Amino acid sequence: MKRSTFVAALSAALLGATALPALAQDNYPSKTIRFVVPYPPGGPTDLMARMLQSELSTRLGVTVIVDNKGGAGGNLGSAEVAKQAPADGYTMLLAASGPMAVNPTLYRSMPFVPMTDLAPVIQISSFPLVLEVHPSVPVNNVKELVALAQKPDSKLAFASAGNGTPQHLAGEIFNTQVNTNISHIPYRGAGPALNDLIGGQVQVMFDILGSSLPHIQGGKLKALAVTSAKRHPSLPNVPTMMEAGIAGYEITGWHGIAVRAGTPAPIINKLNTTLNAIFSEPEFKKKWEAIGTPVVGGTAAQFGELIRKESIRLGQVVKKAGVTLD
Repeated sequence: MKRSTFVAALSAALLGATALPALAQDNYPSKTIRFVVPYPPGGPTDLMARMLQSELSTRLGVTVIVDNKGGAGGNLGSAEVAKQAPADGYTMLLAASGPMAVNPTLYRSMPFVPMTDLAPVIQISSFPLVLEVHPSVPVNNVKELVALAQKPDSKLAFASAGNGTPQHLAGEIFNTQVNTNISHIPYRGAGPALNDLIGGQVQVMFDILGSSLPHIQGGKLKALAVTSAKRHPSLPNVPTMMEAGIAGYEITGWHGIAVRAGTPAPIINKLNTTLNAIFSEPEFKKKWEAIGTPVVGGTAAQFGELIRKESIRLGQVVKKAGVTLD
């Protein structure tokens, strides 16, 4: 082969190789998208993913499947996306505040680094927790719960969606601030934990308000306080933890969408634009707010900044509470 012919062929090959990633971005999406939820089915995180599933499928024109990968406080499913999934936008993560901002301080070792192994797409929720008890517990406010928990023969236990979740963190901080020792019982997801609370197998829980609200309104649970800085409009007669006498107590959780770091910016932008469009629909917005969280949305950069700030804030909370997990 003549040198000029070889150079021309090599140049064409290199140009073609360079064009392939751009072509893949232009055609995105062209196959099934896997939506990883790092918790078992039935909880609020799973519910959010399934509400978005059909909307994403319709707008993107491809099948979107929800894949529940629970375990280790959300670390297992999150690490799978961060370390094993291709950086091509075909695997999305329902990114929760636990594995994204709490667990890096809570766990002695982490299988991934949220800030560097994952790329933020969009924030989708922001919610308070509600401190609630089974109706059989003879208390009607936080002060009475503290007094009961401080009795030497107290056998109170609080349920959580798993180690490292906002529910767990809220309970541990409560114990630290009011000098109680309510036992922690971690479950494999908020759904099973809430079921046992309603059934009376466990007495106390800090839960996402949207999940527990129907049970509170139906008299199956008693709400003592919310963990936000202000009262929640759905429970206007329920005080905040600070109003109830727990100074400086404020814990909120959040969710977002993330993909593996290195995913091309045009793909992240397309997902962000699609999700913002979903949240702008009045009917969907109404359904979303009914689960206890306002519509958030915004840019990928804004979600990334939230993760950064919350990692610092919640990390300090974990250190102050003195909680660590293997």
